[in-house]
Amino acid sequence: MTLTPEEWGIVALSLKVGGVAVLACLPVAFALAYLLARVRFPGKTLIDGLVHLPLVVPPVVTGWLLLLAFAPEGPVGSWLESWFGVSVLFRWTGAAIAAAVMALPLMVRAMRLSIEAVDQRLEQAGRTLGAGKWRVFRTITLPLSLPGVIAGAVLGFARGLGEFGATITFVSNVPGETETLPLAIYAALQTPDGEAMVLRLAAISVLLSLAALIASELIARRVGRGLHVL
Repeated sequence: MTLTPEEWGIVALSLKVGGVAVLACLPVAFALAYLLARVRFPGKTLIDGLVHLPLVVPPVVTGWLLLLAFAPEGPVGSWLESWFGVSVLFRWTGAAIAAAVMALPLMVRAMRLSIEAVDQRLEQAGRTLGAGKWRVFRTITLPLSLPGVIAGAVLGFARGLGEFGATITFVSNVPGETETLPLAIYAALQTPDGEAMVLRLAAISVLLSLAALIASELIARRVGRGLHVL
């Protein structure tokens, strides 16, 4: 089974979209996870619900809301156009935004569970020994929650690779620009004699997702062993 140059381009675009989505989403996801895990504030349940909303809302609805927000007349789209002269519609950057929005709940959930699992007595002990909040976070909370952060990032990457509904609604299926693996598979299914292409791209999708999950497990184990040694 050999991929054509066009199919290699689809794979490369999918990896770029998934990678950029995770990198852009990572600090936001960790901040939200920490906020939900450690801070009590009014409206916490509402924020928690809004973060996880893309998990339960149909992806097409999420894509439509993104389209309204990033359209030239939308609040975010008009701001991007007037300040930077850019638009993400029908661009790979728009596909990355859709992938990030859909991946965010999974990333937050994995990171929040990991942060909640950190024994707060260790953090209290650090503070009684004179360490400030930032040092306690940097030397205790963050390292101990790192396996969950890695797991969340990998889950988000895998989710970004498989994103379909929000992407096709938000930025459409533009070959070479927004045509990621799921969109290419869908397009191939609509064409006569597209079964061979579907088979190749589906196999690549499975291999990439499986490789990401195995890499996540190996990294988490290695980080866990390192923390155990410390």
